Amino acid sequence: MKVYRGQDYEISIRRPVVTPGTFDGVHIGHRKIIERIKQKANEINGESVVLTFEPHPRLVLFPDDNQLRLLTTLDEKLHLLEQAGVEHVVVIPFNLEFSRLTAVSYVENILVNKLHTQCLVIGYDHQFGRNREGSIEQLQKLAPRFGFEVEEIPPQDIDDIKVSSTKIRNALLAGDIQTANTFLTYLYNFEGTVVKGNQIGRTLGYPTANIQPTDTLKLIPGIGIYAVQIDIEGKKYKGMMSIGKRPTVEETDQVTIEVHVFDWSEDLYNQRIRIYMVAKMRNEEKYNSLEELKEQLILDEKQARELLKKNA
Repeated sequence: MKVYRGQDYEISIRRPVVTPGTFDGVHIGHRKIIERIKQKANEINGESVVLTFEPHPRLVLFPDDNQLRLLTTLDEKLHLLEQAGVEHVVVIPFNLEFSRLTAVSYVENILVNKLHTQCLVIGYDHQFGRNREGSIEQLQKLAPRFGFEVEEIPPQDIDDIKVSSTKIRNALLAGDIQTANTFLTYLYNFEGTVVKGNQIGRTLGYPTANIQPTDTLKLIPGIGIYAVQIDIEGKKYKGMMSIGKRPTVEETDQVTIEVHVFDWSEDLYNQRIRIYMVAKMRNEEKYNSLEELKEQLILDEKQARELLKKNA
């Protein structure tokens, strides 16, 4: 897969079949569009192109809104697009100047003059241009003028629920890992660095790695106890993870991420590891003593091992 970053370059792609969007998560709805551009490219002896934006437009258009968290970093997105079989990805820097392009200017300058689009495939309810003024109807009027074909993909549903990145984010925040993973078609995951903790887990027989997420914009699932897989230096291990405020240990509003890796005894400090979400086991609870907490951890380990075996 070839990646183009920025705008100061010449693009030479054979009969480009293009689809634009943020593609956060590269979920099952996105994959339907990707399959269509691949199919269309094959039909016209062309090549598939994803046009995406960095940073996410909402971060530029609403700079005071600090609520947005993303399902994928740019590198993760590119990896998933490559896995999906996309031949070219164009990453447009999204800034205020770009956001002010009218729909007609966007079509003429980017889709036509820059990409030489032969066919444009868009998802359901796609909007574009300044103030999101562009629509499928406008594209259908512009297409003959600029000499490209336009095609709209209808909504992609699972059990009559429309798939969207927002729905996946909400599912993860609610701890509904199964729904999120189903919509994504892969285990949701995030990367972090192991940092020093207060080592209370060691005294309970459950040493934990305290995780500092690598990307501050990456979405971390909601508070709870989870069964997880852990990638350490390219090898997968099983474990369980707590995301929470540790109410049994200390009174604090700070949310911490702690991972216990099963059958692991080596030092992980300063290592980068990746956590794959398999299932939520329970909510975070406050116990009357550390001994009560230890008893619960034993039960959690048993449940986690069973879930991980089932979902291997």
